[in-house]
Amino acid sequence: MYGKGTINKYLKELASKSPIPGGGSAAALVGAVGAALLSKVANFTIGKEKYRGVEDEMKDVLNCAEALRGEFMKLCSDDAKAYKKLSKVFKMPKGEVRAKKLKAALKEAMQVPFEVCQTVNKAFELCLSLCKKGNKNLITDVGDAALMLDCAFGSALLNVEINLKSIKDKTLAHAVRENLMSMREEINKIDQEVAKGVEEGIK
Repeated sequence: MYGKGTINKYLKELASKSPIPGGGSAAALVGAVGAALLSKVANFTIGKEKYRGVEDEMKDVLNCAEALRGEFMKLCSDDAKAYKKLSKVFKMPKGEVRAKKLKAALKEAMQVPFEVCQTVNKAFELCLSLCKKGNKNLITDVGDAALMLDCAFGSALLNVEINLKSIKDKTLAHAVRENLMSMREEINKIDQEVAKGVEEGIK
C-alpha cells in the first residue's frame, strides 16, 4: 500500500484530513527509518579490512536489518488497512453483528501496533551489536537508529493502549501490557548500553 510510493506522497496523506494513514502507520515508518540506518552502518562495515574479523556477523546483521525494514513497511500499510476496516464497522447499524465485527476489528487494529513494538524489540538487539562492532565512523547513525526505534515503540504503544481501551477485555489487556512491559524493560536496558557506547565513540 505504501511500500512503492514516495515519502513526500505519504507525508501529504499523513498531513491531510484523511483518517489514514495515522499515528500507528507513522510509528512503523519511523521504525523502518531506524532499521535502514542500521543497514547503512552494517554496509559501511562489510568489506573494510579493519573489520574483517566481524564481517560474517555484520552480514547477518545486515540481512536481519533489511528483513526488519521490510516488516516495518508492511506494518505501515497494515495499520492503515486495519483502521480502514474498523471505520467501516463503525458505520454499520448497531446490533449483534456489528458488535461481533467491531470486537474483531478492534483486536486487529491493536495487533498491528503491537507487532510494531515487537519488531522494534528485535531491531534493538542489532543496535547493540553495531554499537560494539560496527564501523566507528558511523557510531552516531547507530545512536540515531536507537532514538528512532525508541520513538517508534512509544508511538506504537499509544495506539495499542487506545485500542485496548475500546476492546474492554481485561484479560487480553493484562496479557498485552505484561508483554509490552517486558519489551520496554529490555529495550531500555539495551538503549542505555547503546547511548553509553555512542557517547564514548564521539569523544
